[in-house]
Amino acid sequence: MSPLELSANIFNLISVFLANRNDVNTWWVGIIGTVLFAFLFFEVKLYADVTLQIFFVGTSIYGWWNWKRGGDTKVELPITRIRPRSLVCFLIISLLVLGVYGSLLLYLTDASYPFIDSVVLVFSVLAQLLLMSRKLETWYFWILVDIVAVPLFASKGLYLTSSIYFIFLVNAVFGLMNWRRIYVEQAHPV
Repeated sequence: MSPLELSANIFNLISVFLANRNDVNTWWVGIIGTVLFAFLFFEVKLYADVTLQIFFVGTSIYGWWNWKRGGDTKVELPITRIRPRSLVCFLIISLLVLGVYGSLLLYLTDASYPFIDSVVLVFSVLAQLLLMSRKLETWYFWILVDIVAVPLFASKGLYLTSSIYFIFLVNAVFGLMNWRRIYVEQAHPV
């Protein structure tokens, strides 16, 4: 385990814990961890994950602003649900992008596990977009990402990262339960 892997995981673990707690500080802590992970994943040739980290930096800046300001409404965003039709559209687009990106990595690079790595990329993007808008369904996609990422990172010898992603998986389950509770409380204030 390198100091880079350790540092990236510490920052991301704190960020994910803060997201579970519905805490806006998740964003700036996550930006630091994301930059560190980009360097780490480049070293082990998980290029889809490098791309993902670059995406995370930009979306974290927007998510931070959006959670604090609520976009056009200028009030903090509540937790809401995504419309089923929108969810189906997102899933179809995600699967198409997964096929294209995985193929590009397979034929144009020396990437390790191009399609499995692309699953982590594509569904992390979807989960992040939902997180930025405080959609409850974000946690289902983080659970999927973590289930795929744990063995992927272990196969590359990133045992700490794999272990942390297992913790992320547990955290995502608790995040789903916590956000569901908050969602219900918002709909039915006491």
